[in-house]
Amino acid sequence: MDFIYDFSKILIATCRDVLPIIILIVSFQLLVLRQPIPHLRRLIVGGVYVVIGLALFLAGLEKALFPLGNIMATQLSDPAFIYGPGEIVTQADWTKYGWVYLFAAMIGFATTIAEPSLIAVAFKANEVSAGTIKQWGLRITVAIGVAFGISLGTFRIVTGTPLYMYILVGYMIVIVQTIFAPKNIIALAYDSGGVTTSTVTVPLVAALGLGLSATVPGRNPALDGFGLIAFASLFPIIAVMGYAQLMNWSTQRKIKYMEKKNAL
Repeated sequence: MDFIYDFSKILIATCRDVLPIIILIVSFQLLVLRQPIPHLRRLIVGGVYVVIGLALFLAGLEKALFPLGNIMATQLSDPAFIYGPGEIVTQADWTKYGWVYLFAAMIGFATTIAEPSLIAVAFKANEVSAGTIKQWGLRITVAIGVAFGISLGTFRIVTGTPLYMYILVGYMIVIVQTIFAPKNIIALAYDSGGVTTSTVTVPLVAALGLGLSATVPGRNPALDGFGLIAFASLFPIIAVMGYAQLMNWSTQRKIKYMEKKNAL
C-alpha cells in the first residue's frame, strides 16, 4: 500500500510536469498552424504510455537506484574500509581511494549507455549521417568521456581541490579542440555533453557525490558534494571531438600512404 501511495504521488507530479508541454504543443497546432492533430488516438495512447512509464521510472530511481548509489559510495569511502578499523583519520589520502575512482567510472559508463536521451541523439545522428556515425560508436565514446569525468570528479572531492580549476582547464581544451576538430562533428559533440545529464545519470551521480563527501574526512556535502554533473557534461564533449580528430588523422594518414604507394 505504501508503494501504491508513493507511486500515485509520483504519477500526479509527472502529469503536472508534462501538462504544460501538452498544452503548448496542442495550442500551437490548433491556434497557430490551424491544423488538426494527426493520428489523435495513437498520440493519446502513446502519451499515456509515456507518462506511466516515466512515473514508473522515477519511482524506480527513488526506491532503488538513488539509495543504491548513496549506499555504495558510503560503503566504499567508509574510513574503516579505506584505512582499516579503529584508525582515526583527519585528512583524506587520495591514493587510498582507488576503488572509489573505479566505481565512479563504472557508474558513469553504465548510466550513460542506458541514458534514453543519448540513445535518441545517437539514433538521429546515425540517421542524418547515412550510417557514417554509428549509434554504438557514439554512445560508447560519450560513455567513456562521462566515466573519466566522474572518476576525476570523485578525485576532486577526495582531494578537496577547487572545482573551477578543473572546469576552466576542461573548457580551454574544448575551445582548442573546437578550432581543430572536423566541423561536422562540433555541434554533435556539444549536444552529446548535454544529453548525459538526464534521467538516469543525474540521480546516481548526485547520490555518489553526496555520499562520498559525507564520509571523506574533512569534506562538506553542501560544498563538495555537488559538481560531478559538470564533469559529466564537459568530458563527453572532449571525448567526441577527440575521437573525431583521431579518426580524421587516421584517415588522412591512410590517404597519404596510398598516394605514396601509388606514386611508387
